[in-house]
Amino acid sequence: MPANSELERALGGLADRIAILRDDFRPEAALRELETAEDLLRDALTELARGHRRRDGGNLREHKLLRQVFRSLPVPVIIMDTGGTVRRINNETTRLLGSPAGYLIGRAFPLLVDVAGRTAFRSHLTAVLRGEEVSSLRTRLAHQGRAHVVRLVLSRLRMPGEPQEMIAAVVLPTEVPPTPPRLPEISGPASKQTVTARASGADAGRAPTGGEEAEAVSGRRPRTDPAVPSPDLMAAVRRHELLSRFARLLLDEESLRKPVALLRAARLLAAETADWVIADVFRDGDPRGADVHRADVHRATVVGPGDQPSGRLQRVIEETSPAEAPIVEQVLVTQSGIVHEMLADDSLLGGTVLSDMRAGSLLSVPIRTDDEVHGVLTLVRQRDRRPFGLADLGLLEEIGTHLGLAMRAQRGFQRRAQAADTLQTGVLPRTLPEIPGFESAAFYHPGSGLRAIGGEFYDVFRVKNGWGFVIGSAAGRGEEAAAVTAMVRNGLRVLSVWEDDPGQAMRKVNDALVVQRTGLFVMAAAGFVRGRKVRLASAGHHPAALLHSGGGVRFTEGGGVPLGFEEGSIPATEELVIPAGETLLLYSDGLVGAQSTAGENYGEARLTELLARCVGQPPGAVVKAVEEDHRAFCGSHATDEVTVLALRRSR
Repeated sequence: MPANSELERALGGLADRIAILRDDFRPEAALRELETAEDLLRDALTELARGHRRRDGGNLREHKLLRQVFRSLPVPVIIMDTGGTVRRINNETTRLLGSPAGYLIGRAFPLLVDVAGRTAFRSHLTAVLRGEEVSSLRTRLAHQGRAHVVRLVLSRLRMPGEPQEMIAAVVLPTEVPPTPPRLPEISGPASKQTVTARASGADAGRAPTGGEEAEAVSGRRPRTDPAVPSPDLMAAVRRHELLSRFARLLLDEESLRKPVALLRAARLLAAETADWVIADVFRDGDPRGADVHRADVHRATVVGPGDQPSGRLQRVIEETSPAEAPIVEQVLVTQSGIVHEMLADDSLLGGTVLSDMRAGSLLSVPIRTDDEVHGVLTLVRQRDRRPFGLADLGLLEEIGTHLGLAMRAQRGFQRRAQAADTLQTGVLPRTLPEIPGFESAAFYHPGSGLRAIGGEFYDVFRVKNGWGFVIGSAAGRGEEAAAVTAMVRNGLRVLSVWEDDPGQAMRKVNDALVVQRTGLFVMAAAGFVRGRKVRLASAGHHPAALLHSGGGVRFTEGGGVPLGFEEGSIPATEELVIPAGETLLLYSDGLVGAQSTAGENYGEARLTELLARCVGQPPGAVVKAVEEDHRAFCGSHATDEVTVLALRRSR
């Protein structure tokens, strides 16, 4: 090691040359200066260790000098223990991260790594602790609102005064590639090893390119034309494009309504990044937590190369049980991805499947959401293609999470759809019964979202000495509203067996809703038909429309207090005489309250003009006219339920 004065001069000269490079950046010169800095750091640490062993007071000045050398190194250096806790940092690290040493020391270094790259960092840290001399990864540091994409070089070292080994992390800018790690040579049969690694996101920010592979072999970055996009940029663009296409595929409405998301995802991956794609999912469709086993999954999807005849082999793979695939169980148990860059075990998928595929590399990732696993996604590349690496693993783990979220959304969507169908059956009649002396027709529009189902209802039913009808809407949506509307509909059916007046039946239903404390109120209109007379009761509902046979439209009184609002409230009632040829039309709030794309309300004025043109037409034609006008007014903006019920006195 040079004497102290020589070390000081060397450090001073290095700092001057780096200052020049800040203004005139030249990759080759910067690389040489980084190598010089590395040598100075190693020599300084060696001398520091010797001084610690001597433990004499004469070395105190030398210790201070070496600490000063560490602090003044022109590259960020972090010293951490084997658990990843920061023990020492130099001044350049403070400048890079924007926090003093007192704030950073004692904190976990992985917290400074971007969330997506922490798994990869721990993988490289473990590799160094297990014997690798040096390990390097590209990652992203984020702290105090700052973010830096860097090359992190990890190496083991013994620090004076520390009872255990430490890890030195040197932070290098990505513009200057580090010298290739000095790894021990592997010769003979051991050179063909299966590389297994777990990662998510650190090198997943991009896929390695051919230029990067050449760089790894030669130790130099190829010269590039500044006008030509770099391989890194092109790889990042391809990754972003694949994720965007994947997201659009999974968010498609058909992917939610029908079980096609898994097949579409497999086809996309087979076309873009693999030769074979295999998806194994749990048999009942429900995810699992920590207690998972490959015997619980079945082979759901197999997609092979589109440019090769593989029908027979594909059938063999489809018929092979995931229980025979060790790789499937390994991913389920660890709940993390695994990549085999060079396959040495052809039995990972069971039998000789991988050999028949001419597989060269393989990766498997969990299809998961948080702590739930939905299955395993396995991708295979043939021997004539670039093998999978950590970047591919990180990308596919992200895709596995997207697919898990889509499967969860699909499961929830289908369950809600089934529940909505069940609820809708409970609040809407399948067919309208024939009322003697009347023609009837109805129209129901469920709205564009599942949340709309259940708020509105209508019904026609027998009552004491006649027929009854009801139309209404709850001040709410979804399952809770459907339960309340079913209570009103069925309650009126039951009470109408004993009550002669619809107002009295509605009053009792109102008191029952108040006692139940549902928190929802219902606007409803009910009528009892006896002969040509209709006794009509309203609980906060819109007035019904009467289409006169001679022309013109008038409205009933309507009004009253909604059901469930307060105990003892009495609906507004009136008695109508319906002459032959006249039509009574009842409609829900979803019709007159509908809005166009421009934000205009449909309103009763528009409804009146439409009905005036429908005078004299049968109920089916009137209802159809209302339906078509509503569709023309709202277009794709019709989000709420709409209910229309028409009764016409026969001539």
